[in-house]
Amino acid sequence: MSAFQTFYKNQVVPKLFESFNYKNISKAPKLEKVVLNMGLGEAIQNIKILDAAVEELSIIAGQKPVITRAKKSISAFKLRIGMPIGCMVTLRRGKMYDFVNRLINIALPRVRDFRGISGKAFDGKGNYSLGIKEHIIFPEIDYDKIDKIKGINITLVTSAETDKEAKELLKLLGMPFRN
Repeated sequence: MSAFQTFYKNQVVPKLFESFNYKNISKAPKLEKVVLNMGLGEAIQNIKILDAAVEELSIIAGQKPVITRAKKSISAFKLRIGMPIGCMVTLRRGKMYDFVNRLINIALPRVRDFRGISGKAFDGKGNYSLGIKEHIIFPEIDYDKIDKIKGINITLVTSAETDKEAKELLKLLGMPFRN
C-alpha cells in the first residue's frame, strides 16, 4: 500500500465520516479509477505524432496506453472510421493513487500562473474532469526529447453519489481548488 493510500484511509476517511455522518465505511467515497486521454487530431496527417504520444503517456501513467480510433467518418477533417486519432490509459488501485499523488503535489504546482483548479468541472455524479494544456508539467517527461507539446484530459472517477461529496473527497486529498 502506498503512502498516499494510507493517508486516504487514516486521515481522509475519518474526516468524511465526520462531515457526512456515514453509517458504514463502505459509504465513504473513494477514487475508483483515473482515465488519462490524449486526443491528437494531427495524427490524421502525421502518424509519428501518435507514436510519440503513446510513449510519453506511458511514461506519465506507468502503464501502456491503448490507441483510440475514430468511430465516425468526417469528410471535412479527412477522417475515416478506424483511423487512429488518440490514446488513453485507465489507472486503478496502486498506480492510480501514485498518479494522483504526483498530479496534486508535483505536476499541478508546476503549471504556469497556477491559481488553483475550477470547482465546477463535476459531472453531477461525483466525477471530476480536468484538462491540462501542456503535458510537460510532469517531471518524468524530458523536455529536450519532445517534438510537440500536447494536452491531456484527466478524469477522476469516484464512488461519491453527489458532487458535494466528491469535491470534499478531492479537497481532503489535497486537490487545490480555486476560491
